[in-house]
Amino acid sequence: MSAQQIPNLLSLRGGSRSRGRGRGQGLRDPLNPHSEVSSNRKDNAIQGTDTDAAVSRLSAVHLGYLEDRFAHYFVKGSGTRRLPIINRGTYSRTTALDLLIESFLSQHDNSTSQQKQIISLGAGTDTRYFRLRAKNLHNNVIYHEFDFPSVCVAKNRLVQQNHAELIGNEKLFEIRQKDGELAEFTAASGLQENTEWGFSRTIETRSEVGYVCHPLDLRKLPGTIGLDSFHGIKSDIATLIISECCLCYLEVNAAQSIIKWFTDKIPSIGIVLYEPVGVHDAFGQMMVENLASRGITMPTVQKYKTLNDQKDRLVGLGFGNAKGGINAVSIEDFWEHWVARKERERVDRLEGLDEVEEWLLLARHYSVVWGWTDDLGFEGLKALRS
Repeated sequence: MSAQQIPNLLSLRGGSRSRGRGRGQGLRDPLNPHSEVSSNRKDNAIQGTDTDAAVSRLSAVHLGYLEDRFAHYFVKGSGTRRLPIINRGTYSRTTALDLLIESFLSQHDNSTSQQKQIISLGAGTDTRYFRLRAKNLHNNVIYHEFDFPSVCVAKNRLVQQNHAELIGNEKLFEIRQKDGELAEFTAASGLQENTEWGFSRTIETRSEVGYVCHPLDLRKLPGTIGLDSFHGIKSDIATLIISECCLCYLEVNAAQSIIKWFTDKIPSIGIVLYEPVGVHDAFGQMMVENLASRGITMPTVQKYKTLNDQKDRLVGLGFGNAKGGINAVSIEDFWEHWVARKERERVDRLEGLDEVEEWLLLARHYSVVWGWTDDLGFEGLKALRS
């Protein structure tokens, strides 16, 4: 199998091009479709993987693998049908992260509804907040997303264009640069690239922030002084960081510094990482070559080659202490042992999969790793079997 034939669960380009146009615009500037998201070629290539992921997500939705009524808003046109092996990968990745995140959000003390916080790094076109909202799982949750400024601006425009469908009666706001106060967003004023924005909701008579988008090149985060540099991030509630194929694109020291920046400031914290592993074998090396042909490198993959390496990585960052825990599974293991048999049979019937051995080999080279530092607020993650 040549490097060009090695598929990536996030970004395979393939399948037949569907015809027609949809309402989605992707996260390039819809008012200037020829503009670059970043002047840096490598950054553009990395951001391109998010566009591919959005197309893969829509393909999986169209074919019945996933339910996501928001996916089409983030894809220009009606999308591309991905190959069955990629649709299954998208299903497995999404289902695994959904399980972990929803387990974290679950309330185990019926007498007290505990406020929690999610911080999604390199969120891009991710629809998870909107899906949590549709399931009514967003209450008492503060949801933060970080990404490049131009990506945040483009996502803001998509929300403006589809306000009712995406956030219903929640109010769109921006953080005024001069005084750091919330101001109701007006489309006429436009959004500046470095402006934080988000949604607020009214609970009884009280208004609260539910979502904030922070425009930032994450490589600059370690040089930021404190949490108060970002609107709405709290240090005193259980917090879960999500890195879905984000930190793996950064240099090892940069990726570690970003995680440490949060762990130093938020005592009760957890993390979920979705990253490739196993690049020490022939298949893994071809995956690396395939990405390199697109101008993409994954430095952390060369450092953390196995599930145990990833676990040790989290230990070094303070996870898995006396009150916490660490766990990791490959996508292969998740598919075979975490997805119920009836659900696997349902997925099998959607398209059929001739390349079963190839699928298992591919799934073996992707992992989900998670850890937490406190027992309070992380009961759901602790309850998951290994």
